[in-house]
Amino acid sequence: MAISAIAKAITASLLLTAGQALPHDSSRADSIHYRDSHDLVQPVYQSLPLGAIKPRGWFKDQLQLEASGLAGNLYDFYRFVHDSMWVGGSSEYSVLHESSPYWFNGVVSLAFGLDDSRLQGQVYDYMDYVLDHQQSDGWLGPETTPQSRGLWARCYFLLGLMQYAQADPSKTDRIVDSMHKYVQLAHSMLQDNFTGLIQKEGQDFDASGFGPMRAHEMHIPLQWLYEEHPRNNSRIIWETMELMIEGSAQANSDWRKFWVRGVYPEVTYTPRNEPYDDLFNHGVNMAEGLRYPLAIYRMSHDEALRTQTRTAVDLLAQYHRSLAGTIIGDEFVTDLNPIRGAELCTAAEMTFSMAYIHQYLGDNDLADWAEQVAFNAVPGSIFPDWWSHQYVQQENQPWSRNLSESPGMWSNVGSQGNVFGLEPNYPCCTVNHPQAYPKFLANSFTLTEDGGIAHVLLIPGSVSTSLGDNKVTIQADTNYPFGMNLKYTVTSSADLTFYVRIPGWADPSSTVSIGGKSSKISPSDKGLQKIELGKGISSVSINLDTEPRVVTRANNTAAIYYGPLLYSLYIDADVSEVSPISYTGDAMPLASTTAHTHDHVIEPKSVWNVAIDTSQIKAVHADVSTLSNPIWDLGAPPVELRVAAVEIDWPLEYDTAADPPLEPKATGRPFSARFVPFGSAKLHMAHLPVVDLAKVDLSS
Repeated sequence: MAISAIAKAITASLLLTAGQALPHDSSRADSIHYRDSHDLVQPVYQSLPLGAIKPRGWFKDQLQLEASGLAGNLYDFYRFVHDSMWVGGSSEYSVLHESSPYWFNGVVSLAFGLDDSRLQGQVYDYMDYVLDHQQSDGWLGPETTPQSRGLWARCYFLLGLMQYAQADPSKTDRIVDSMHKYVQLAHSMLQDNFTGLIQKEGQDFDASGFGPMRAHEMHIPLQWLYEEHPRNNSRIIWETMELMIEGSAQANSDWRKFWVRGVYPEVTYTPRNEPYDDLFNHGVNMAEGLRYPLAIYRMSHDEALRTQTRTAVDLLAQYHRSLAGTIIGDEFVTDLNPIRGAELCTAAEMTFSMAYIHQYLGDNDLADWAEQVAFNAVPGSIFPDWWSHQYVQQENQPWSRNLSESPGMWSNVGSQGNVFGLEPNYPCCTVNHPQAYPKFLANSFTLTEDGGIAHVLLIPGSVSTSLGDNKVTIQADTNYPFGMNLKYTVTSSADLTFYVRIPGWADPSSTVSIGGKSSKISPSDKGLQKIELGKGISSVSINLDTEPRVVTRANNTAAIYYGPLLYSLYIDADVSEVSPISYTGDAMPLASTTAHTHDHVIEPKSVWNVAIDTSQIKAVHADVSTLSNPIWDLGAPPVELRVAAVEIDWPLEYDTAADPPLEPKATGRPFSARFVPFGSAKLHMAHLPVVDLAKVDLSS
């Protein structure tokens, strides 16, 4: 396919404005446009169809709480889903019209991951309405004029359709028919000067430019359509993906220019003087933008883009990764000070991004990172019953309430930002958070290049699938990350190569036992423990050894981990409920609430202002056979730490804890402090100053 004149002009412009070559040279014969063979790069680890993996144990408990909480009930009452324009209503929080597609994308995976008939009914009703009302020209959604039609929200609706088609083959033909009609229209719109992607004068669908920033989000569902259901329409699908990227570049939203050392921001404050659009610094955009190079790599086979993805991950890890694994950005990135906020939407997107990138790069630390987000950042911002959430979490947050001062420590978040509520700030987190745990489940087992199966995200679950003629069922029973033993029952009709990912923090003394015969682990350089099994029923167990780990930060501060869990000071608290406030600051419309929807005020009753001696740490394990439910509640996890600590003077700023004191001044005697998993502690003090203390008895 000849490269378009538009693409040539865009590439030339990019090279001039960036002052450097992009990871691929668009004039080369192996670019997206010049490839003779339009095949897609395959992942190192292939995900299974939605529904093939089922949750077990504590993770099933959490998904059931999610289904009984906000995620599973928004369709029945919440105005931006229940009364969305997508289903004939009139409520949207922005002209992007993204609210119910966000919800649909997450709840499809929850409904079929849990095999929950009530939720399956919800997503079917929603999908049925939208597909029934697909417009004659192929448009999906409520917009009827070119001035109001933006492509962005369709990306997440198509992601939901893709998942639905995988999980319920009886609906596949109808879904695929609809997707093809839409792609034909999207293709013609994009050919017309990127209509629907780049807002022009007289239009009102995306003035800020979120769509071009997230143009690559169309690629996952369209690449699935291209491979699985092309319907003699391959060229149009391919060109549509090309055009999305070309339009993104024309709108100065090309992430290939941003994920570059020397360009990527180390520290960012206002006013900003970066040579790129400010939306690159938006935390949620950044979490999604990590997937941009891979979207193009799958088409171009340009290894530089795969390499750039690793560079992007490394840059983010170095400069803007929170202790809980998400991106510190409120809503824009600044620095790593623990007074800053990290948006829940970002954590949800990071959970998926790290699992997705791991499937293509295969690096073990990426799966570790996915677990870090899922076991810390996600539950840390969600109330134990899953009925309320924060907009932003802080590494140090001694109370959760409407702050009495304007939160000048945040770049674009209001005073309700750290409240656990229905809609504590912008409503995007209310509708987007449901995707995090269901997609984590859906990516927990993968197929391997040699025809085996790997357990890569180590939650309890089961998978049933066929590898050619080999019918395989694997059941993983574990309390991980609250316990370090994983037990597998594997049934296969032929010999099977099974892998278990060994986390990077696991000690080499960790063991694997097959049929009762134990040996030390011997993982590959990608962290996979290879286990060859014969046909029939096999038993495998993994015992992971580890010790508490101290991670140092600037200004003589530190955080403590045990396994994948970040630990935070135990803070006893008074919790009260108040009527929910809408994101505008007004009272929430009564019709958009239920008896379960509250904003919570959480005030500390115990010491929060401490410094710690990281040379004195002890792990404490409770002997439990069954984990508490909900597990992400204060005091529920069975593994805690005891840490030598001392109360210090800690000033306030903007009605919250200021940054850790540079020269801590003790106000009491050293004591044994109780530390609990960050995800279970809704008040957080995890980023603490370090001091040397006299020997403390940690047995209490």
